[in-house]
Amino acid sequence: MDDGPGSLVSICRRVERPADQCAADMLLPGAPLPRAPQALASSRPQSSFVAALLTRKEAMDPLSLVLPPRVRARPSLPLRDSAAAPGAASLVPPRRPWDRAATARRLSSSSTTTVSAMASETTRAEEAPSPSRSGEEQFDWLDQWYPVAPVCDLDPRAPHGKTVLGLRIVAWFDRIAGDGGGDWRVFDDACSHRLAPLSEGRIDDKGRLQCVYHGWCFDGRGACKFIPQAPALGPPVHKNSKACVASYPCVVQNNILWFYPRSEPEHSDVLQRKRPPYIPEIDDPSFVTVYGIRDLSYGYDVLVENLMDPAHVPYAHKGLMGGLRKKEDPGRVEFDKEGGGPIKMKIDEANIDGFMSLQDRGYFKFEAPCTFYGSPLRTTAEADQGKKKKKQPQVMLVFLCIPVSPGRSRVVWAFPRNVGVWLDKIIPRWYYHIGQNAILDSDIYLLHIEERNFAAVGLDNWQKACYVPTSSDNMIISFRNWFRKHCKNQVGWAAPTVNQLPPTPTKDQLMERYWSHVMQCTSCSAALKGMKALEVALQVASVAVVGFLAVAKGTLVTSVVQRAVVVSAAVLCFAASRWLANFIEKNFYFQDYVHAYK
Repeated sequence: MDDGPGSLVSICRRVERPADQCAADMLLPGAPLPRAPQALASSRPQSSFVAALLTRKEAMDPLSLVLPPRVRARPSLPLRDSAAAPGAASLVPPRRPWDRAATARRLSSSSTTTVSAMASETTRAEEAPSPSRSGEEQFDWLDQWYPVAPVCDLDPRAPHGKTVLGLRIVAWFDRIAGDGGGDWRVFDDACSHRLAPLSEGRIDDKGRLQCVYHGWCFDGRGACKFIPQAPALGPPVHKNSKACVASYPCVVQNNILWFYPRSEPEHSDVLQRKRPPYIPEIDDPSFVTVYGIRDLSYGYDVLVENLMDPAHVPYAHKGLMGGLRKKEDPGRVEFDKEGGGPIKMKIDEANIDGFMSLQDRGYFKFEAPCTFYGSPLRTTAEADQGKKKKKQPQVMLVFLCIPVSPGRSRVVWAFPRNVGVWLDKIIPRWYYHIGQNAILDSDIYLLHIEERNFAAVGLDNWQKACYVPTSSDNMIISFRNWFRKHCKNQVGWAAPTVNQLPPTPTKDQLMERYWSHVMQCTSCSAALKGMKALEVALQVASVAVVGFLAVAKGTLVTSVVQRAVVVSAAVLCFAASRWLANFIEKNFYFQDYVHAYK
């Protein structure tokens, strides 16, 4: 086994763990290791690390983590934490079981405008965060609001399935609610009949959510209103508490749908006690905001950490984002063309709810667990002055980081600005998304592998394994301290979740855009549909022009010039269709990003 500076042995030495223990943590059940050749066993003595790999019956080669992505898909990698046994995948228990009787009681006591939810058996001790062994207050992941998606990307004519915090939910528009104006609803994505996904259903002609497996229909409170298989003159089985579906509190704020992942009756009025983080610039009529959404193949903590790292921008996104040249660095004699340099950061207001970072040119704020926003060009003092000046230029970056499941996350972004407002009248939203998706693609593989390296050494050893000596890493260090002190390096999943990273797919699957973005974005999906139709039209036109030339030869097309014009039109139509097909593939499906050639 190689023991060079980048090897697993070297990493384990840095975190002061035995190499055989580090290797054992990466071994997975169900992956038998091929028997070692006898010549290898007899030619040289085996170290304890090699022996551990050769003698364990169910194992995998740790070096497969660093193989090129196109070689093969890799098996799952267990996440290490202080509560789980080394190398074992842990199952996070559900927070609370379902109680349909409690749901029925809530439905009978709630008004038509109250967002209802399914109640479950639980103890009051779970309501408030509990201090850890070290005395640090623990973050309550279930007492938070989580974004579902921008409203502009939710079609009110159909239900939309999402996974948030390990919960499978469905968002749908109840057009009967809200005094006839309609309201968005968030349910468990499981029909009470046979647990079929309601997100595959439809909105019926009476405005109810219909399960397409057997036709059961539910109103905006989660109550079952119709069971086709039940006799009309028989008992009203649809009124049974077991027919109810869990409904979660939800609200539209900043043009984004948020939901609260607790469905007990006592949380129905949670909006009076706690609201989602509010960004006033998004609702300011003098600003325009570009929204977007993308699913990512790495976990929540890696997503937040990456967004808090401005130093990686000119390198990981080379050719896509220009690095801002920093202030002069006295004594520096070496410069690179990417434009990197020191970044001064001052962390302020760090507590269980997040922290503020003041920088040379701007500020950023983290409001746990999802919201990260600020301006890279202005300070908070300048922002306060800007409120007094109507025409003060301002550009903000707002990122909503959503934990989906281990090794998977989702980011919703909103970029409000009051400069260049007229551009939004001529530039469609999908055109902005082309560049924004390219930026996300350019470091997705780096972060995917980085997360697996973190899992190999253990998140509890993050500060030992990672060398972060400069101030440009201050936000990352602050986030990791928050994640360790208040969360024990774990996301508090709201549903039973196997604490194990998914397999590493091939690079084209890792960087695909269609399912991770296009299908979730109304602007991009409409643009793709239109471009595909245009591609077909161009191909038909090229064939039609050639056919016209064959039929009209000697009659309508008599001269050489006329024939040349007709042939040129056919060639141009065909070439345009091929260019458009390539444009569609690169911007709506997959485009590789090779750092070595940038």
